[in-house]
Amino acid sequence: MKRYVLVLMTLMSLLTAGCGVLRSVEPGAAPEPCVRTGAPRPVSDSESLLMYFEHVRRLSAAELAKEHDAVRQLYARAHSDFNRVRYAMLLSVPGSAFNDDARALEALDPPFKNPAAALHNIAFVVRAQIQEQQRGQGLQQKLDALRSLEKSLIERGRKP
Repeated sequence: MKRYVLVLMTLMSLLTAGCGVLRSVEPGAAPEPCVRTGAPRPVSDSESLLMYFEHVRRLSAAELAKEHDAVRQLYARAHSDFNRVRYAMLLSVPGSAFNDDARALEALDPPFKNPAAALHNIAFVVRAQIQEQQRGQGLQQKLDALRSLEKSLIERGRKP
């Protein structure tokens, strides 16, 4: 499973290389110009969301908070699959003040559970990425607990 996620993440990176993010309010809207001349423009909602994912991962905390507010409002107005995936991507940014994996997974449910949905595959990838993050956090917690236990046993062994 890890290999599959790594392959998908690599593919996402390759698809999004070299261009700014599409920050349209709704899918199908005209994209903003890319930073580089001749850089590829997104041709699908999936590509737009991949570019958005790359963009979001590079934002500062203040920019991320502004982006979260804007996307949360868009999602509240229209629960389209595009808005759902975009909102889930934002909620899954590790270390952000608004990180909420449970809410992100909930937002992804409709496109993920509908194999005929246009954004089913991207919802699958984002969901897999969130689940891998959760697994890593769980492993880190177990490691921290073992280190704490080891430390207390060492300290206990030193006492007369």
